[in-house]
Amino acid sequence: MASKIANVFVASLFVLPEQCELYLQTKENEILIRKPVLEQDELESFQFMIRDSAREDYAIPVSWWELVKGELGKAAASGALVKWIDQNG
Repeated sequence: MASKIANVFVASLFVLPEQCELYLQTKENEILIRKPVLEQDELESFQFMIRDSAREDYAIPVSWWELVKGELGKAAASGALVKWIDQNG
């Protein structure tokens, strides 16, 4: 099986910086997603997980969406431990 070249521009001797920039922008646009729409039952599930995390003292996975271009963005994720919930806020 032939090995693939990791960077397309290494194989080419004459590549303009503008060509490289355009190629990288198109690759970036391929990974962008639209903002997800959350249903009511999903929101209730999130509230339960957050309250349970504060009560039982365990970390929960947290993911969020960040706007990048127009209506497209990217998803990011981390973990969090809920220590306290402001009932008035």
